[in-house]
Amino acid sequence: MNYPLVGAFVLVLGSLLIAGALWLASGGTFQKKYDLYLAIENESVAGLNVNAPVKYNGVDVGKVRLIELDPANPERVTLLFAIERDTPIKEDTVAVLKTQGLTGIAYVELGGGTRDAPPLLARDGSDYPVIRTKPSLSARLENVLTTVLTKLDSMSSNVNAILSDENRTAFAAVVADVALVAHTIAARRDALDSGLAHAARTFENTSRASAQIGPVIDRVGRSADAVGTMGTEVARTTASAGKTFDAVGADMQRFSAETLPELERLLAELSVLSTSLRRLAEQTERNPAGLLFGRRPLADGPGESSSTGARQP
Repeated sequence: MNYPLVGAFVLVLGSLLIAGALWLASGGTFQKKYDLYLAIENESVAGLNVNAPVKYNGVDVGKVRLIELDPANPERVTLLFAIERDTPIKEDTVAVLKTQGLTGIAYVELGGGTRDAPPLLARDGSDYPVIRTKPSLSARLENVLTTVLTKLDSMSSNVNAILSDENRTAFAAVVADVALVAHTIAARRDALDSGLAHAARTFENTSRASAQIGPVIDRVGRSADAVGTMGTEVARTTASAGKTFDAVGADMQRFSAETLPELERLLAELSVLSTSLRRLAEQTERNPAGLLFGRRPLADGPGESSSTGARQP
């Protein structure tokens, strides 16, 4: 046997095996290319480990490469994902923490990403694109339970306040008063039955009266219409009377301006004529013959002459 040849073959074969192993370890021809993405969680990531799977709608698309606290805010956790290239990570893609089965192994579930949404790119000042996150189911349940427990605590405090000693005493007094009222009502049951019967009859009579009032209301309505019509006619008559009064006023003004002066002169002449007639009547009474023979001249008095009609000295 040629031992040197066998040794050389073993060395060459070992070298090839080592090279192939290294090549396969590095991915070789079938190596997948990954893109790095960041995600910021505002809740606990307990159960999530490095190399935990990252799934997109249930399909493995990458792994968790880094988990660390945010130095600027320790309430936040920074996650670095290595996701296979050409995975459709869009601007509306959302990362959620989930647990797998009963084992409680945590992983990251990606969802969303509508067809028309633009791809997620790194923004200025960031080395990696940042995937939005939303609370996990456990975080939402915790928030709901916290809210419910807070409300239950508040309700318990209110119930304790309601069931205080003073309120229990007052409630007992109210119950006693209600019992007394119930006994009183039971004792006066007959009177109440009679009152209810009278009330029923009253309602029946009221309904009949209401039925009879209907025609009366119709007649009243017709009367109101007639009164309205009469009011319209009265208004027209009043307008006509106003016009008549205006015409009479104008005539009275003309009468005052034209007729009254003539009437005053006539009255003055009548007064003079009446005075003359009265004098004539007096003279006729004193000398009735003078009405036939006229008046005789008076005799001259002592010292007077008829020719001069003057008194002689």
